[in-house]
Amino acid sequence: MAKKVDYLIVGSGLFGSVCAYELNKRGKTCMVIDKRYHQGGNVYCEAVEDINVHKYGAHIFHTNDKKIWDYVNSFVEFNRYTNAPIANYKGELYNLPFNMNTFYQLWGVKTPDKAKEIISQQINNLNIKNPENLEEQALSMVGTDIYEKLIKGYTEKQWGRNPKDLPAFIIKRLPVRFTFNNNYFDDKYQGIPIGGYNKLIEGLLEEIEIKLNVDYFKDKQQWDSLADRIIYTGKIDEYFGYRFGNLEYRSLKFEQSILNQQNYQGNAVINYTDTDTPYTRIIEHKHFEFGKQPKTVITKEYSQEWKPGTEPYYPVNDQKNSKIYNQYKQLADDESNVIFGGRLAEYKYYDMHQVIASAWTKIKRLEQYDRVD
Repeated sequence: MAKKVDYLIVGSGLFGSVCAYELNKRGKTCMVIDKRYHQGGNVYCEAVEDINVHKYGAHIFHTNDKKIWDYVNSFVEFNRYTNAPIANYKGELYNLPFNMNTFYQLWGVKTPDKAKEIISQQINNLNIKNPENLEEQALSMVGTDIYEKLIKGYTEKQWGRNPKDLPAFIIKRLPVRFTFNNNYFDDKYQGIPIGGYNKLIEGLLEEIEIKLNVDYFKDKQQWDSLADRIIYTGKIDEYFGYRFGNLEYRSLKFEQSILNQQNYQGNAVINYTDTDTPYTRIIEHKHFEFGKQPKTVITKEYSQEWKPGTEPYYPVNDQKNSKIYNQYKQLADDESNVIFGGRLAEYKYYDMHQVIASAWTKIKRLEQYDRVD
């Protein structure tokens, strides 16, 4: 069959959509296919009761890179939403990230020095020199009280594993502040697209041919024949037929409810940090865009182990899985006409701004490749 396009892009999530837009801008023809009934991957929003519901969990855009911020705002204007989640531990409420409000709620302290004194005393009593796992890393950062109430139970639910069995780096991105600042992110730019993330994806794919409800692997040979090169954003182990075994992922289950009230919890995100509560958090979607609709939509989010038939969300980057991934990566590196990118294809946790930066990097490399050709 004759070649139809320069690039076939498997997956219409943020990585695939940015690649399609950038390649099209450079004069390349692209076709995007996706197995879901909609485009946008996990940033897809569904309109319910005139509320943009984040169908696959809360997505808050944040970055320090003005170039990336200007880029996304060129497709859709972002609002001034600031992520300030609340933790609920057995009915007690605490501000996140850990800051002076949290420390006051825990210990009644009013000064940074007093909070530092309590945390330092708890850390010193533990005598952890070189943290070897998530639990030790967390304890060496915030001490026992915060760990027991606000980290341990949530982590066990989120990852389905004992924190002692998880790598230390997972918790290193957790902010700890000695100011009365509830903004979860330190990034300069932060917000939600006005009208939802669909507007961002629609802008990126405006001139691109898209085919939905397409399972790439059901007719891989034919799809591959339509393009000179493939950009693949799905699971890397699936691409290679699980040759070295399955990589492990965490998946999510959502329970959505429409409530006949204007405001359910007063905040977009409340985390439930005890193990007695089966879900990890409740999202009230209207607060992402400061909605005043008469009804509200909430989603209870449950973390679970990935299995066939469920969506993979988070790679489990422990030693065992990293070893398996490296075997797949060697195969991927040998594929001259296939580019692997995104969270699943690179088996790596990416924030949205990192996804965009990664896509830009891949496109620049392709430009160099084309010049060599």
